Amino acid sequence: MTKPSQRAWIMFRSGNRLNLLDPAPNAWTDADLATGLSRTYRWGGHSCWDLPLSVAQHSLSVLAIRQMLAPSPLSPGEALRELLHDGTEALIGGFDPITPLKPHLGEGYLQINRRLQAAVNQRYDLPPWTVASHQFHKHADRLAAASEALHVVGWRRAALRRTLGIMLEPLDQDPLTIPAGMSPWEPWPAHQAAERFEETLRDLLRARREMSQPADDLEYDQSEAAE
Repeated sequence: MTKPSQRAWIMFRSGNRLNLLDPAPNAWTDADLATGLSRTYRWGGHSCWDLPLSVAQHSLSVLAIRQMLAPSPLSPGEALRELLHDGTEALIGGFDPITPLKPHLGEGYLQINRRLQAAVNQRYDLPPWTVASHQFHKHADRLAAASEALHVVGWRRAALRRTLGIMLEPLDQDPLTIPAGMSPWEPWPAHQAAERFEETLRDLLRARREMSQPADDLEYDQSEAAE
């Protein structure tokens, strides 16, 4: 008897398809990634606002915090690595498990996540983490989480330490530029989060290309654009 073939495909808005068991780095567009992250929610989808907080908005917050606290300006590659640190969550099907659940998901989930992360790293040519850079990243990520727990989910400061074990002091000021008509820390609608994420991603990719481009080529390109 023939064993049925395994199927683990996701079709994106672009029409592209990703095989989760063998992910190809060119299987999604930047817009697909932005859309997926804008529809993937932090904190189990719960918040004290009308909308849940998307991973897209969280990723932008982590990048902003990392840039704010960096001892020296981040390179475009380093900034991309911060922005895309949760990119696999869009590709795996909009799944952002809460931290206490992750150890119980098993080796299968971990293997798929590792393959997806390798595809993201290859697609965007992300620099590998160093011990120091990963420590800086984790601090920014945890500071974002502490601030979200207080301002977005609604945990009280004392409960952050007692129940969640979060010892960092949350930020008071939202690190992101607030969209018109919205309040600090308010979760954005999915389309706004996707647009801001994709715009930031493209700006960083463009900045990296320009940094790697010889100065004479850049001057030529600019003169061509002016004609």
